[in-house]
Amino acid sequence: MPRLTPERREAKRAQIVAAARRCFSRDGFHQTSMPDIAAEAGVSAGAPYRYFTGKDEIVLAIAGDAFRLVFAPIEELAAGASAPSVADLVTASLDALSADTVTDAAGQPVPVEELLRCAVQTWSELLRNDAAQAHALDGFASVRDSIAEALRRGQRARSVAPAVDPERGARLVMGLLHGFLLQRVAFGLTDTTGFNDDIRTLLEGAGAEQRP
Repeated sequence: MPRLTPERREAKRAQIVAAARRCFSRDGFHQTSMPDIAAEAGVSAGAPYRYFTGKDEIVLAIAGDAFRLVFAPIEELAAGASAPSVADLVTASLDALSADTVTDAAGQPVPVEELLRCAVQTWSELLRNDAAQAHALDGFASVRDSIAEALRRGQRARSVAPAVDPERGARLVMGLLHGFLLQRVAFGLTDTTGFNDDIRTLLEGAGAEQRP
């Protein structure tokens, strides 16, 4: 048997993840078995175990991809040298949530709808899966801290109201995005035309000081 190169190994792993994502999105985490994933991927029943210890590890990998889709644009904006407003932070992520596809780590297009359906299912996993909860808490804290620091910069630049508590403001931004994610997946509210303008009107009209 020819040696599996790192590139081929990564491609095969991505193939299994993509198959699992399709299964989870269509049938749910608990209705999907490892043999189901193998069949969807077109590989032998034992092949997924060469890359993952089990289904829970695949769930964590896909959940990580899903929440990176939501919060990576905010973290990139928050890490910059600018002083973003609350509306800037929300709309940065809303654009990603509104897309049809996103490129994964292997350079392959991934349907955003699949990722978001998996993200919603992950919330229930946090109530029963300690590993999933630990990963989620770490990720939540990291994103919250990034947003809070961006809000502090915004306050110094007067693009964010001084009365806003940065830590609570960060949780508010994250809550808005979680809510939009749920509306898109559970209620099919995918028409986002004009949302960015409305967000700016609502948030920037809610008390931010005007620049001189």
